[in-house]
Amino acid sequence: MKKWLLPLLAVLMFSGCVGKPDGIDPVGNFNADKYLGKWFEIARMDHSFEKGLSKVSAEYSLREDGGLKVVNRGYDAANGKWKEAVGKAYFVGAKDQGHLKVSFFGPFYASYIVFDLDQDNYRYSLVSGPDRSYFWLLSRSPVMDEATRQRLLAKAAALGFDTTKLIAVAQ
Repeated sequence: MKKWLLPLLAVLMFSGCVGKPDGIDPVGNFNADKYLGKWFEIARMDHSFEKGLSKVSAEYSLREDGGLKVVNRGYDAANGKWKEAVGKAYFVGAKDQGHLKVSFFGPFYASYIVFDLDQDNYRYSLVSGPDRSYFWLLSRSPVMDEATRQRLLAKAAALGFDTTKLIAVAQ
């Protein structure tokens, strides 16, 4: 019985990383080709991997294996240098659903759930991780008009994200 315990725990641990928070559903009619390119962080929940970074952006491109290449970049003013992380992302289910799994560290994947999106022009995106402690408001431009920003943050708050903990990212 013990020989099954470690593999079972590993499966449970990794399957939870690509889950979705209750009530957070990925957008439908998602078009990966339209999502490609550069996005700027407007607001985020802070985590150790982005702590202290400004001018944060994410750039998405196609990989030869059908996935997406992800390049996250931010400026660390305390150390006077840019930090960059390169990862890969794959759809969890259907390719027209905004639910991907992303990895920056070997075999470890985490959810990347696009739960709101400007479906016409792909100008903004609301993204969650596997739980409500991960949240990003992304824009194609480093500056977002205040009315759109407030509307999107109000939606996030209504869905249970603690928007009082958000960091406005200096671009």
